[in-house]
Amino acid sequence: MRGAFFGLLAAAGAFLFTDLREMSLAHAPLPGHDPMTTDAPVLPPALTDGVPQAPPVDPDSSPEVLRQPMRFELLTGGVLKAEGSIDLGAAERFAEEIAARGEYVQAVSLNSPGGSVNDALAMSKLIREKGINTKVASKALCASSCPLVFAGGVAREAEEDAILGVHQVFNAGQDRPSPEQAMSGAQSTTARIARHLEEMGIGNGLWINALETPPDRLYYLTPEEMAEFKLVTAPVATAKQAD
Repeated sequence: MRGAFFGLLAAAGAFLFTDLREMSLAHAPLPGHDPMTTDAPVLPPALTDGVPQAPPVDPDSSPEVLRQPMRFELLTGGVLKAEGSIDLGAAERFAEEIAARGEYVQAVSLNSPGGSVNDALAMSKLIREKGINTKVASKALCASSCPLVFAGGVAREAEEDAILGVHQVFNAGQDRPSPEQAMSGAQSTTARIARHLEEMGIGNGLWINALETPPDRLYYLTPEEMAEFKLVTAPVATAKQAD
């Protein structure tokens, strides 16, 4: 079970190209380590004590599918499926998809292990601006920074056995900022995420659980917690449907 957990976690947490990573690259003479394009270990060694919590269910998608840069597929009923890691530039491609689809997209269905915090926040803001719903289908994964995207939905649905998890942001690059730079960057990123979740109407308990969970683990949200933190909502019409 422990081996299965870390197999899932390799897919679920490996792609968090956070503001800390971008900060380290800004101060590094060479590009930082990119876990999607090198054969280096996907996750840093576990530094925590105790046995990691097992995932509630196994996701339908393989780690190979989840490792790919995020891609978009228009499904029936106005659903845009967003699958794969939130790589740098995913938000720009997402905006192009939304612009091209006009008023047809009513909901975004997420299946992602997370990725760039900047891109996740930009996608989330655009989803709310356009009055679009979000969902995580049964046995789909929305982990790490993906719940930030999910939070942008006007209505937010997690189907039975949907897998949602959060943890601390971390630097995925080989080059490391100084302790002072890392502290400053971490506090800045934390403030941005907390402010965004508040603007989206999400309870602060979600981000508290993320801050308390080391990056080599995931805090899996129960359906009760999703409701308590207002991460999921009762079904409502989108702004487009109401027009």
